[in-house]
Amino acid sequence: MADNSLLYSLRSRSRAGRASPRHWESGFTLIEVLVSIVVLSFGILGLVGVQAFALQSTREARLQAQAANLAREMAEMMRGNNQIGIKSDASLNPYLINLQSPLSPATPSYCLGVASSSACADGTAVARAELTDWLTRLDAALPGARVVICFDKAPYDSNGMPQWNCTAGTAGVDEVAVIKIGWTRKSTLRASATSDGVETATATGSYPYVVFPVTSGNPMGAPSL
Repeated sequence: MADNSLLYSLRSRSRAGRASPRHWESGFTLIEVLVSIVVLSFGILGLVGVQAFALQSTREARLQAQAANLAREMAEMMRGNNQIGIKSDASLNPYLINLQSPLSPATPSYCLGVASSSACADGTAVARAELTDWLTRLDAALPGARVVICFDKAPYDSNGMPQWNCTAGTAGVDEVAVIKIGWTRKSTLRASATSDGVETATATGSYPYVVFPVTSGNPMGAPSL
């Protein structure tokens, strides 16, 4: 009888020391919830990253389109005032510039403005007034803008990349006016960019993002983006 009591006591203790199936189920359920939360968090972070990239891409596309439109507009102004636009001497052609933000022409003019008290005296004055207005709008549209307008027979380097430098051609042979525009934008190569992850148009090794060739008085070429 004593042996039976001892055996019963041992079995009772064994059962008391083991967790019930419900306790095991509760533990597994908690782990599953935690894992689900972690997986969901990674998913949300991924979606946020995709959304941020989409917004950045949209912004860059908008800036690219604005720059191309402004380059086309300047080309049309040079063609419309081709007696000045065809001159390759910067002292005689106000359209020829090399500026970076803040953009301001050497000789601002506002003779084309509605509030101007005097009309533009000649084609040079028209060019200065058009350039003044155009630079103001370019500076407002593009962050950290840089613009070069020159006669350039080699707007691309040996690797096919656009370049800021201008190489003069032979008069009447390969002289083509080229509009080059750049601006500050987010880098696609963060490891090689500055600490804040941006590429500036004035940095060493930078290149114009829009190159628009135009021969004054002749049909315009298409923009190179």
